[in-house]
Amino acid sequence: MTEYVKFLVYRYRPEDGKKGVYADYDVPVKKGMTVLDGLIYIKENLDPTLSVRFSCRMAICGSCGMRVNGLEMLACHTQILGLRRKHIIVEPMRNFPLLRDLVTDMTPLFMKQKALKTWLIRRDELEQENPTIQYLQSEEELGKYLQFTYCIQCGLCYSACPVVSTFPAFLGPQSLMKVYRYFADSRDEVGRERVSFVDKFEGVWRCHFAGSCSAVCPKGVDPALAIQLLRREALK
Repeated sequence: MTEYVKFLVYRYRPEDGKKGVYADYDVPVKKGMTVLDGLIYIKENLDPTLSVRFSCRMAICGSCGMRVNGLEMLACHTQILGLRRKHIIVEPMRNFPLLRDLVTDMTPLFMKQKALKTWLIRRDELEQENPTIQYLQSEEELGKYLQFTYCIQCGLCYSACPVVSTFPAFLGPQSLMKVYRYFADSRDEVGRERVSFVDKFEGVWRCHFAGSCSAVCPKGVDPALAIQLLRREALK
């Protein structure tokens, strides 16, 4: 017999001018189905008005970040049967403006990254844009920041951060982690100026080290560690 799981999905339509509500759907489940598969089934068979953002379905693009049973997860990476629940509550990420249903506006995250110049910078801009040599690194140099390159910018850590919830001006775990990623990169030539970007109250000193950012990362990145390393550099 087909096994069914009840999805309780948060629905929000800005044009209604009302608070969001939860709608329930009975979804037939088989082995291997993910939460995203369940949402697509709802959209294709039960309610075409459901809004959900996704792309690669392979936990690479980070588009389908949401809260499942109260925890931040990638919908495409979360097996329905693995949750071991007959009821699955699906909600949008927190700390982002809500656009519709499960879709949030991630502009705050990206604007903070842009303000902190989270990209590789060389003093010779012409050479950077038209390189004539390779910028070689040793394995030791690569190891200083490698894990932080695995970030897919899904926003789950930003959603899970209790500090962002109470103090929106906080730069957030993902942006701070990105700063350390480039600070530790031997090819970058901004140097300690990067530390000055975050050596302030709304920067590394506002983090409470709850660790929720690292706990929810689908790629095993440890933003909390990066923040602590930035604090060490700031104290120097």
